[in-house]
Amino acid sequence: MSEALLDEIEAINSIYGDNTLVRSPQDSGPTIYILTLPGETASLRLQFPPEYPDVPLTVLGTHSSGSSGKRGTAARDLALFRDAVSEVYEAGQVCLFDAIEKVQELLAAVKEEEEREQKEREEQAASQSDDEGNEGVTPNRDGRHTDELPILSSPPPWTLSEPITESKSTFIARCAPVTSPQQAVSYMQHLLATDKKVRAATHNMTAWRIRGLNGTSFQDCDDDGETAAGGRLLHLMQRMDLWDVMVVVSRWYGGVKLGPRRFTLINQVARDAFVQAGLVSNSGEKKKKGGK
Repeated sequence: MSEALLDEIEAINSIYGDNTLVRSPQDSGPTIYILTLPGETASLRLQFPPEYPDVPLTVLGTHSSGSSGKRGTAARDLALFRDAVSEVYEAGQVCLFDAIEKVQELLAAVKEEEEREQKEREEQAASQSDDEGNEGVTPNRDGRHTDELPILSSPPPWTLSEPITESKSTFIARCAPVTSPQQAVSYMQHLLATDKKVRAATHNMTAWRIRGLNGTSFQDCDDDGETAAGGRLLHLMQRMDLWDVMVVVSRWYGGVKLGPRRFTLINQVARDAFVQAGLVSNSGEKKKKGGK
């Protein structure tokens, strides 16, 4: 064993802690050592030839998988350490300190990537839960409607879309001009109080945009248990630059989940209601007042 290796063993144990680099008790040869990498990582079996550091050490394999115990981490650490040794070794120079520092850099980069991928998976799962978790679940509408009609001078002037039925679910939208949030609320109350079929819908999603006096404006929406549906309706109205109108989309769930497809259908019937009301053209452009 070279004096350079003896000095290196002493230095490594001094820097990273006792027993970081120790002779393997399971091997009779004097040149096989166990290197325990810092942190919750694997320990590796290394072989130092008599000519080391004039010739490189050999990374024989893993000794243990480390305290994390996760499947695949030992093989990962082994591969990264071999890469580190190959990168830092120079003939005639001891390399363990540089190799350990290098593998820690590589491990930090790998763990950062794993955390990023895990975060993406969690966000995707949360998004999927939003898209599918509440589908077909009728919300609790206690207090949302009453059999007593709100006081209106005339029934709301609803304009209806063509209904769409897909996989046993039916969607229909209706829109009406409104001049205040209170009027929008009263129109919705009137609809629920007078139309049993609408009241029995699985979801009645609403959105409205109203311009008030002195540059004020009002925007609101309600999912009615269909997560994010109201916000999507409001976003549709914003993109179409529609004001002083409300829209209600009713869905009767047929027992077959549609997943994200249902949001396309919700927006489709809402847009059709706006077209039927003459608020936009078939191309989706807002009609200009006074145009021919």
